[in-house]
Amino acid sequence: MADKKADLAGPGISTYEEVDKILPKNYKALLSPKERMQALFKIKNFIEENLCKDLNLFMVQVPLIVSKDSGVNDYLDRDGSRTPVEFCCGLGLEKKVETQVVQAATKWKRMALKQFDCQVGEGICTDMRAVRKDYFLDHDHSAYVDQWDWERVITEDMRNLDFLRDVVERIWSVIYEAGQMVKKDFPGLHTDRYPDIPKKLEFYHAEEILERYPDFTRKQRETKMVQEVHPAIFIIGIGYVLEDGYPHEMRAADYDDWISPTIQQNGKQFHGLNGDILVWNPVTKRRHELTSMGIRVTKESLVQQLKEAGQEHFLQLPYHKAILNDEIPLSIGGGIGQSRTFMYLLRTAHIGEVSTTVWPDVLKSICRRKNIQILE
Repeated sequence: MADKKADLAGPGISTYEEVDKILPKNYKALLSPKERMQALFKIKNFIEENLCKDLNLFMVQVPLIVSKDSGVNDYLDRDGSRTPVEFCCGLGLEKKVETQVVQAATKWKRMALKQFDCQVGEGICTDMRAVRKDYFLDHDHSAYVDQWDWERVITEDMRNLDFLRDVVERIWSVIYEAGQMVKKDFPGLHTDRYPDIPKKLEFYHAEEILERYPDFTRKQRETKMVQEVHPAIFIIGIGYVLEDGYPHEMRAADYDDWISPTIQQNGKQFHGLNGDILVWNPVTKRRHELTSMGIRVTKESLVQQLKEAGQEHFLQLPYHKAILNDEIPLSIGGGIGQSRTFMYLLRTAHIGEVSTTVWPDVLKSICRRKNIQILE
């Protein structure tokens, strides 16, 4: 049996020998770097406009840095393996401000719903930038992160899987239509090398996927699903311990609700009001995560999840106190990877073809040999 525990936290690949193997041979980009940037910004504008229209959101400014003691930074996984960049600022201050570069705006957005006076059914969308220094830098992970981080006010009766599914389908429709739009404007994207982007998104609970592939790790199960079952899926219930004694993946304990019971199926109680959209990337021939999202914790599920994670001390932080004291609204939200989406829709082999950041020499050398032109 594969090592399931080792696969719980941490996306990506662990060696550059493996990166070398998975990047395609005889690669030829469908668009030139110039055309790719033009297409990228058409996609960006389309998604922002239509995401706001379909989910009733409006664009807002978002912080790149937050105070360390605010509790609003995102620690991504609950094992503490990914920590933010920290520094002090404030020239002339006797005690400088201790700050962190955001890893995502996940918790900040829920606080911001109150700041922007959002009503039920209304929300915000951000053009978020972040730094995640602890990622292994491979073909679809970089230290520089760009996301459409969004959040919307809901009511208690919206906290169910039907509502979650409706929102996810709206998001997938926007992504699909963005792909159709850009193909009309850039003929180079019409190719028989890769299949069309699927119009339909299919939904599976993490327990159902485990039942199909009980001896596989999380990444192996995900790969099998998008390779053999359907090329675009939403996995529900990420974070709660499954039938085999492991969660599908480690997930932070203080935003998505992954502990609440939802439905029963074949005598099994399913949990979780969150999930991820994963697709099959025909260029790299690998699974490809586009977005993580969910209905957020209530004060009750927040306490439960923090206890499960051994992080009850977080309850003393301002963000967590705001939830406990009903000072911020119930919400649903998520983050859609911008460069991940551009990579998928423009059929590129490497995220560096659509994102300008730093890469190690070993990776740049591999890309040159593979005819992959990354941006610097």
